[in-house]
Amino acid sequence: MPPAASLLLAVELDGTGAHPASWRRPDSRAEDLFTADFWVDAVTAAERAGLDLVFLPDSFALQSGGARGRLDAVGIAARVAPATTRIGLIPQGPVTHTEPFHLSKAVASLDFASSGRAGWEVTVSPGAEQARLFGRKPEQPDSALWHEADEAIEVVARLWDSWEDDAEIRDAPTGRFIDRGKLHYIDFTGDNFSVKGPSITPRPPQGQPLIAIRADGPHATRVAVHRADLLRISAPDLATAAETRSVLRAATAAAGRDPDLVRILLDIEVHLAASDQAAAAEVAQLDSWSTGPASASLRHIGTPASLRELVGQAHRECSADGLVLKPLAQAAFLDRIPAPLPTLRGRLGLPRPLNRYVTEGV
Repeated sequence: MPPAASLLLAVELDGTGAHPASWRRPDSRAEDLFTADFWVDAVTAAERAGLDLVFLPDSFALQSGGARGRLDAVGIAARVAPATTRIGLIPQGPVTHTEPFHLSKAVASLDFASSGRAGWEVTVSPGAEQARLFGRKPEQPDSALWHEADEAIEVVARLWDSWEDDAEIRDAPTGRFIDRGKLHYIDFTGDNFSVKGPSITPRPPQGQPLIAIRADGPHATRVAVHRADLLRISAPDLATAAETRSVLRAATAAAGRDPDLVRILLDIEVHLAASDQAAAAEVAQLDSWSTGPASASLRHIGTPASLRELVGQAHRECSADGLVLKPLAQAAFLDRIPAPLPTLRGRLGLPRPLNRYVTEGV
């Protein structure tokens, strides 16, 4: 299948930028990082530029290259929701040390707050350091982390369906706000969770907010092809991305899903300036402060015009259904986005899912 008429364009807003030294730039607004204005300004700028989605990273671990700290991604998304009107809001939500009941409620609430623009990027919490923060269980291998994530997604999806769409009747004469016959126990029992339900939050406006998963290892990829609406990938070049996309579409079909209802998004690190030379010099300055870990992402360092050329090439070569731009220095990127770039569920052409408890007659 060729990509949609317009390639989806997203941005990942990782604090002051994806580069670990981005906070040292004089335009970074690092002093505002833990204020609402910082995030409202960043997300509204992305919306003005015509971007379709914003990803908001989160983790219980500090960023590499310096202890910058984080605000809660779902909380950020809820704050910027009323300041935006069209951009999709997809915070990361780690599942390893978080109850799926809480995550289902938080993302459903975000879908209400944004009038149906919410998603959830599922992540796990590897390593002994994050396990020690909670003290509830020891470090787990990747296979166990993603098995738990798979169960958590199932619980969350069932909880979103546990209210039928018309469960709220608000019948003042009888005093019944809810038709309890349209609330359903989910009765999930797995290796990690035993959840009876139902949710205490009505079914979200989208029915099922979008699920995003980064397909960056065998265990994560297995869950992604079975569960995700948006699969994020990294690749060193567009040709490799196109091959990865074909493999993932085939795996999605083998999992019994329609690959045309799944979008594969390619990460691209970007830094824009008025000229290629200026962009390269600014990145060299960042690298002189801190090189940070090597990245598997394709990188584009250049001008807004050359970014447009890359977007067009990715579209022509079927490298992905969309791109996730990861600015190395956020402030510099947002000031230079070539607006409007080519242009959640309805906008992506994905149907609103039927409620499983209605269709199954439970």
